[in-house]
Amino acid sequence: MNYFNSEESAQQLAKEHPDQIFIYKADITDAEQIKTMFTKAKMHYGHAITSVINNALLSFKFNGDQRPKVETLSWNNMQQQLDSAVKAILNTTQAALDDMKKDHFGRIINIGTNLVQNPVVPYHDYTAAKAALLAFTRTTSHDLGQYGINVNMLSGGLLRKTDASGATPDQVFDLIATSTPLQQVTTPEQFADAVLLFLSPWSRAVTGQNLIVDGGLVKG
Repeated sequence: MNYFNSEESAQQLAKEHPDQIFIYKADITDAEQIKTMFTKAKMHYGHAITSVINNALLSFKFNGDQRPKVETLSWNNMQQQLDSAVKAILNTTQAALDDMKKDHFGRIINIGTNLVQNPVVPYHDYTAAKAALLAFTRTTSHDLGQYGINVNMLSGGLLRKTDASGATPDQVFDLIATSTPLQQVTTPEQFADAVLLFLSPWSRAVTGQNLIVDGGLVKG
């Protein structure tokens, strides 16, 4: 489990699950750091890393009142999000690829957003970067399927709650809940269930897909 700023949370998880979690600090936009991380993880577990969940997010707060409007949006805003959403995934994919090819098995899960299908709040930089990641997910699935590697995306709505959604007013969560067939906002734990599905043997014939996990709010 990679972390960059959240050392305290990472250490806590490692304490709770000492036999399962190996924590490592790396900047995911730095290809050399990511290669080293995969090497260290392989040494720790004694076998190749063949499942990768790309969930890292550049420091970001889902607060519609403070988002950069299109009039003030800078390319630097866009570039930062593209680096964390696409460049980083290129780094982790390439770092894992040799061992996945040798094992003729791999699972790559990229975390997206339902804002691509339903940009109810126009977070321009964040949403554009995730849309680019969706395209990259689909193109890499074509490239890597021949090696037994499945590449998919899971797209959540606003999860209740994460570090990023902590800035969202409660009334927004309540509005989302009333708009979903399940009448609730998806939790991080419920979203994680879908991640496990895509890691399991039951997803072996699924690749290049984008599954929206938001309680049925967005159909796509």
